[in-house]
Formats: sequence, structure tokens, C-alpha cells
Amino acid sequence: MARAFAKISFTPDVQAVQTEMGSRMAYRAAELGEAETVALSAFEQAFIAERDSFYQATVSQSGWPYVQHRGGPAGFLKILDEQTLGYADFSGNRQYISVGNLRGDDRVSLLLMDYPGRQRLKIWGRTRVVDERNEPELLAKLELPDFRAPVERGIVIHVEAFDWNCPKYITPRYSQREVEALLAQARQLEPVLNTTHVPAALGNGVLPLTISGIRQLTPRIRAYELRHADGESLPIYQAGAHIRVPIILSDGSVTSRTYSLTDAPDDPDCYHIAVLRVDDGEGGSSALHDGWQVGTRINVEAPENYFPLHDDNRPALLIAGGIGITPIKAMAETLAARGTQFQLHYTGRGPQDMAFVKDLQRRFPERCRFYFSQAPNPTRLNVSALLANASTDTVFYVCGPPRLIDSVRQTARQLGIADGRVQFESFN
Repeated sequence: MARAFAKISFTPDVQAVQTEMGSRMAYRAAELGEAETVALSAFEQAFIAERDSFYQATVSQSGWPYVQHRGGPAGFLKILDEQTLGYADFSGNRQYISVGNLRGDDRVSLLLMDYPGRQRLKIWGRTRVVDERNEPELLAKLELPDFRAPVERGIVIHVEAFDWNCPKYITPRYSQREVEALLAQARQLEPVLNTTHVPAALGNGVLPLTISGIRQLTPRIRAYELRHADGESLPIYQAGAHIRVPIILSDGSVTSRTYSLTDAPDDPDCYHIAVLRVDDGEGGSSALHDGWQVGTRINVEAPENYFPLHDDNRPALLIAGGIGITPIKAMAETLAARGTQFQLHYTGRGPQDMAFVKDLQRRFPERCRFYFSQAPNPTRLNVSALLANASTDTVFYVCGPPRLIDSVRQTARQLGIADGRVQFESFN
């Protein structure tokens, strides 16, 4: 939890209630020390850019709060830099309550909701109003080229604090666009193979599994939940493990692919994998996406592990690229449960293409950094700086495309880091 947020929000009255309710000691540490320099990371910026509405609270001269809903096309709340937001204020019902309140008190609080993802971002800031006469170039940056409503002014917000809420009590809701996308995904799950030619259970392994759940993580990545076909407990495994699953290709032949188990090994009744669809590959992932349904039966061998996590208290630095997050996520969860220090650095094209971004940000906000190469404000992973600043006993784990792995291994050698401290798994 950020100190800037705590210093603004935890007033004496709030502290008194925290004391009465027994939560004061848990939150007191967030107030200690000087407030940090507040900066919206690439993750917050990407989240803001995806929103098509937010709630804004202002304070009136009488001391009453006023909450207003603001809406527009996705991205209408503009990111001017890592400390500044802004939006064009269009002509509305002409009550001017929010604008009037801002004339006397420049403080605002914003609440940005992601109902399907069950996330909310709170932002505190101070505003200033800009118009065509005093700052035409800045106002032009806030305008929406395809939105025809007249712009009366611009609202520029200097961010002084922000904080993420937990997902508890957020009811998932979906816009028309999101419902249409979900329906399209559901249609893709319909079998495209003639199931009369598919055996009752694919594979010759000793472990019978049933696909008990399917979830679309990104447009190209699906998560699959697998349970024992007879309701029994599954063999235990350690973070970094994988299973090899059978897949029937479009020509009727059977092949197999290896997929990492994505969750910490704390549920003996369920395995989870995530599969990236690669349409220009060898056909395995696309056949799995097209053929696997809830109820599909497969026979596999017990999990194997060629990418094991160390079992002592040395700190870990986890690096993931793209779908390489799958074993890294399980490692992060295991290290957190163990109480072992770690950092996770996850790079990809953008949050909409990267699995588990929101879940990782919610669970490990202080330990994760995200890098988006195709975001509105691209960020790049600096491998040299990352490795150079690690402690001398840190163990490194990297999973992703060969170029990322090669960069980490070559940089480690240049810095004199022993090969045994750099563990890797390649996802081609």
C-alpha cells in the first residue's frame, strides 16, 4: 500500500475507527516514512487507457461530496504523463456542479471500475481547468477526434495518490461489446471435429483427466481446468512442473504437447494449464483450442519437472516473456506462500495479450513489474540493470521466447553470475 495514499486517507478519525476495529496496527506501517514520488506505472496506464467510464467525486462549498459518472469512448481519460491525467469536458445538462465545486476546491477522487475483471483503481488528485483561450494545444490533446459533442473545457488532474482495491464484493458486469465478444468465444468452443471419430479418451497415460473448466484469458490464450476423471486426488507436483497432453489434429492423427501447470501446488484435486493459440504453428495449439471442450477426457502421465524452484530461502528474480508466464506464476505463488523474497518482471505486447496480468497485479502489487512493448507509452525490460542490481545470492528464473532467455544468460555471464544461478525454460 502506497504511503501517499495512506497519508491522504488515514485521517485522525479514520485512525480512531481502525483502532476500535482492530486493524490499526496492520495499516500503520503504510504511513511511516516520507511519501514516495507518485507515478503511474505501465500497468496503471494501460488499465486507465482501457476504461470507458469512471466516477469522479468533488467537494462543494457546503462540505457535501458530489459524485458524477463520466463516460466516453475507451481511452477518453487521457494519460499525459506518469503523474498527469486529463479529459475533455463535453456539454451536458448545464448544471455545472462538478466544475463549480472545482472552482472552490481543486481536489478530486476518481474510481475506475473493471467489472468483468473485478478490479477498481482509486485515484486522488488536484485539478485545473483549461480552455481554448489559455491553453489551446493542451486542450487539443484531450479532444476525441471521432466524438462530435462540443468540448467546453478540459480537466487536467495531477495525481497525488492511487491505490488498488481487492475484488471482494465487485459483481461482474459486462457491456454490450464485452457480451458480444464472450458470445463469439463461446461459439469458438463448439466442436469442429466429427466426435464420432474421436476415441472416448485420448492418450495412453495412467492418469485419467477430465476437462472441467475453460476460461478465456486473452483473445488467444485459454485456461483449462483438469480434474481426475474418477474424482480422486491428483499426484502432487512442485512449481515449474508440466504435463504432456494428447491432441488430435485436424487430419485425425494424434500428437502431444507439453504445458506448464500454472498454479501453486496447493490443490490436490485440480491442475491448471494455459494454452496460447498459434495459428501459423504446427497445429497442436489450434487443434487443442478447437477440440477440447468441458467433459473432454484425456489420459496423461504424472507431472514432470525440468524447471524446479530452489527450496531454500535465497531470494528469486522471476522473468517471464509472453506465455512464459505459466510456470513463473506458479513459482511466484509458491515463493509468496513460503515467505521467500522475490520480484517478478513480466514483458509482452500489452496487457490485453498477456495472461494473468490483473491477477498478479492484485496479489503481488509491490513485487511485480510489467513491460508493454505496444502500449500507448511503451516500456522495455532492461535486463542488464535488472541483473546488475540483484543481490549476490539471488537465483534467476526466466521463461519465454529464446531471444529473452539468450539475453538473460549472456548478460549473466558478462556480469560473472554463475550458470547454476540462472534457470531457464524455453517456449518456442
